[in-house]
Amino acid sequence: MLELEALVVNYDEIEVLHGMSLRIADGEIVTLIGANGAGKTTTLKAISGIVKSRSGSIRFCGKSIEQLAPDAIVALGIAHVPEGRRIFPELSIEENLKVGGHVVIENNRLKASLAEVYALFPRLKERRQQAGGTLSGGEQQMLALGRAMMSRPRLLLLDEPSLGLAPRIVSEVARAVRAFRANGVTVLIVEQNAALALSLADRGYVMEGGRIALENTAAILRRDPEVVATYLGGARESKARSEVSAPPKTNPH
Repeated sequence: MLELEALVVNYDEIEVLHGMSLRIADGEIVTLIGANGAGKTTTLKAISGIVKSRSGSIRFCGKSIEQLAPDAIVALGIAHVPEGRRIFPELSIEENLKVGGHVVIENNRLKASLAEVYALFPRLKERRQQAGGTLSGGEQQMLALGRAMMSRPRLLLLDEPSLGLAPRIVSEVARAVRAFRANGVTVLIVEQNAALALSLADRGYVMEGGRIALENTAAILRRDPEVVATYLGGARESKARSEVSAPPKTNPH
């Protein structure tokens, strides 16, 4: 579905991605892990057209997209949930969701998308007239995920979806990611919580210094001594697994 080949991205004169390559098959959950500054967020921005590559290629469903504008990339079926959520604080929950569905022309389809988001996140339906800026961090993350789903993407890019969230809300995020895949959405996750990401993913890539240093199935990466020593650790891995597997006891706050 998605192929990055020898991708080079600069910020001004500084090269951030140095020949980045990865592949994601239709229906997979893939994670990209690495230290701060490794180039993970830049990779997502390049895919979604927010930053342009200097060289290399990005192909989505066989089509070159590296020179397309972000709105054209959304229309092709790629949605991006950036770090920090970036909802519209002055708009209501429902207005935020409808903004996310701006590429959906048919009114019936828009209504169906709203119904699907509300079914996945009942809390949003309860508060659909409430301003986005008054929501808790967990609720804002649910809104950001729901807004991305309104465009009915084939590929969903998630940047740090668990950042700053309480463990119970992290389990809600994990449940949502699994639901997205069950509905046919392919997912690429950038996540500092490597244990959480690898518990969700089919495969993983480890980035170091703007390049892919390692790739394998998530199961193998969880046992890789270097990955364990650098990104996991027994206590953190156990904690993340319990967060993902435990069902939420209350609605997210």
